[in-house]
Amino acid sequence: MNRGLGRLVLGRLGASAFSLVFVIVAIFTITAALPGDVADTLLGQGATAGATAALRHAMGLDQPAWLRFWHWLDSMLHADPGRSLLTGRPVAELIGLRLYNSLLLAGATAAVSVPASLALGLACTMRQGSRFDRFVTTALLGVVSVPVFLLATVAVFVFAVQFRVAPALADINAVHSVWQFIRVFFMPVITLAGATTAQMSRMIRACMIDVFSAPWIEMAVLKGVPPVRIVLFHALPNAIGPVVNAIALSLSSLLGGVVVVETVFNYPGMAGLMVDSVAARDVPVVQCCALIFCVAYLFLTTLADVVAVASTRRGGSH
Repeated sequence: MNRGLGRLVLGRLGASAFSLVFVIVAIFTITAALPGDVADTLLGQGATAGATAALRHAMGLDQPAWLRFWHWLDSMLHADPGRSLLTGRPVAELIGLRLYNSLLLAGATAAVSVPASLALGLACTMRQGSRFDRFVTTALLGVVSVPVFLLATVAVFVFAVQFRVAPALADINAVHSVWQFIRVFFMPVITLAGATTAQMSRMIRACMIDVFSAPWIEMAVLKGVPPVRIVLFHALPNAIGPVVNAIALSLSSLLGGVVVVETVFNYPGMAGLMVDSVAARDVPVVQCCALIFCVAYLFLTTLADVVAVASTRRGGSH
């Protein structure tokens, strides 16, 4: 890595660190601005003002905002997100299993969407301008335009109601075999993979078309090199940077769809826990969940940015 590239990468990492600081402040500010608090949830609407005030004082909810922010930031720096105000259990314990479930869903979605996107993107590139290319790109644009919650609703209607090939709710406790895993995860994965694959395929196609306009590709075509060999051994290696960039950006957008999909299919993941905690005003859990989502998004977008910078410098060096 030359010095110029190193400085650019460090600059991107520094920008991400600054973004993380902004995100931490924003998360605390937004959660502090939520109307009501967990004391109202625990005591109910029939509680007296004195009882509510006493419980808020016992939980430290009446402390100044800056002091609560300092305590939260200090606990997060020590990898201790505290305890749930609603149940009293450690937040790390509540999130542990849910995080595993969300990573399992995201991993299954990536295992489906990345190969499918590469196959569709490369196929459209090899048949650029053909009826197949126009049909696939139009279909992908249509899928991208459809909200994730609508895709989830259609999936439930088609696969759970009409054909009854998969359960409407994702009960992962019922998974004891590979076949049960496929049935339970089929609809959440197909919903997330549909939106992600559509976006990723279009980005990969655009990257590959740019590479196909390069002089060495035209030379390979004139020499009669088979199209498959041109794509796999000439175009794809030179487009690996933009392709990885497209995959990372598309997977980062997956995080937004996870919230909808976990809610629709009652999947016991991080997003479902976060939604329930927001309703109960369980602030420590909400803050930790939001921070994990934001860090994951920042990691993927920073990875895409660094890969883009590295590939641009590499291409410019040629």
